[in-house]
Amino acid sequence: MPPDSNPEADPEPGTLRPGGRTARVRTAVLRAAGDVLAERGVDRLDLSDVARRAEVGKTTVYRRWGSVPALVADLLVDMAEQSLPREETGSLLGDLRAGALLVQRTLADPRRGALFRAVIAAATCDARTAAALRHFYEVQVTEWAPCVEQAVARGELPAGTDPSQVVRAVSAPLYYELLTTGTAPDAPAAERAALAARAAAVAGVYVHGQRLMG
Repeated sequence: MPPDSNPEADPEPGTLRPGGRTARVRTAVLRAAGDVLAERGVDRLDLSDVARRAEVGKTTVYRRWGSVPALVADLLVDMAEQSLPREETGSLLGDLRAGALLVQRTLADPRRGALFRAVIAAATCDARTAAALRHFYEVQVTEWAPCVEQAVARGELPAGTDPSQVVRAVSAPLYYELLTTGTAPDAPAAERAALAARAAAVAGVYVHGQRLMG
């Protein structure tokens, strides 16, 4: 029996464990898929082409992923797994600035910025990709939420501040700039995002149940 026909070598996407041939195949295929997305967009993503670039048998790619949405979804899982850990600077503004700069550098990177634009576009018309994209961002929010929780504990923010809302407020304007202008945000944009999110959080905008008066 040839290696590609071994069912034990082809677990479901997103369930692969580090080490061994399976992990090497996944790494090669996801790298190739990311290259195609960055270069051509999701409309030009073809499983056979990905297999060729990854130097993997196309039957393995079709068996393991089966479709372009499944491959894109697994790529997002991998991106979430590879995300850098949060920085702790000792202050809310320092932490938010570090998070904003991380997003900014990602979106300004020629490969990763193009990849994100392609994935976001795909998510608008494919439910599986959309779910994977939501999971990716939930991982990021969960990673950075403790920075806000620590700020509340230090007395920098009012009690009841929603950490996830503050974290999302940092990255939202950076993604919006990318998607609406086609231009990656720069470092000053990251600084503005961090300052704006902090100001709103200090004012109590993100306190659970808070009703703001006009």
